[in-house]
Amino acid sequence: MRLSLRFQPPYDWPAMLGFLSARAIAGMEEVVDGVYSRSIGLKGVHGTLSIKHAAVDSLQLTLDFPDPSAVPEIVARVRRMFDLDADLTPIHQHLAVDPLLAQLIAEHPGLRVPGTWDGLELAIRAVLGQQITVGAAIKLAGKLVAQYGAPLASPRGGLTHVFPEAAVLAASDLATLGMPKSRGRTLSGVAQALLDDPLLFEPGRRGGVARLLALYGIGDWTAQYIALRQLREMDGFPTGDVG
Repeated sequence: MRLSLRFQPPYDWPAMLGFLSARAIAGMEEVVDGVYSRSIGLKGVHGTLSIKHAAVDSLQLTLDFPDPSAVPEIVARVRRMFDLDADLTPIHQHLAVDPLLAQLIAEHPGLRVPGTWDGLELAIRAVLGQQITVGAAIKLAGKLVAQYGAPLASPRGGLTHVFPEAAVLAASDLATLGMPKSRGRTLSGVAQALLDDPLLFEPGRRGGVARLLALYGIGDWTAQYIALRQLREMDGFPTGDVG
């Protein structure tokens, strides 16, 4: 199935693709010839999607998923993931009051905030990335997907597994992947927190950052990073990031 996802231009697709490519998890994501592809899981059903820049005002989504009734939710998630509903004009007008930001906007007029397919996946990625490099975190994430993710019934290219379910991660000793025990405990705790509160990562829900900060091992940077990319909070910003 192919769908055209419209947006209000401009759109800096190379920047978005570069961000995703640098963070692609082996076995679950890949970027080839300007196309981003990944495995997806939704309510126990697995499939794949691919997306590319098709026109000045649209992205083309190619979907391989056995449940047609899931298409509206998949499209909604993809639109959030690629920030397609952002109206950049008022954002630029607001930020351009600052001379430095005005210059950056002029240089990168279609830059958008990368979202994520799934809140748990992003939270696990964020915790894995605490105090280590992006490359090291991605390698750990690849090991986690290979060991705990369900294999695709029909692998496609480099896509072989889907991201692990919360119940699997909550019941596992993830420190065996090669990380401090405290971080493994945080990962399992985040998964358990989602099982206890299925709306934990729901975009737009009030008090989302406070709920995340109440979890073991989740500090301000991690909570704000999740708020920025998953909760889509307008003021989400990881100010504690040294970089």
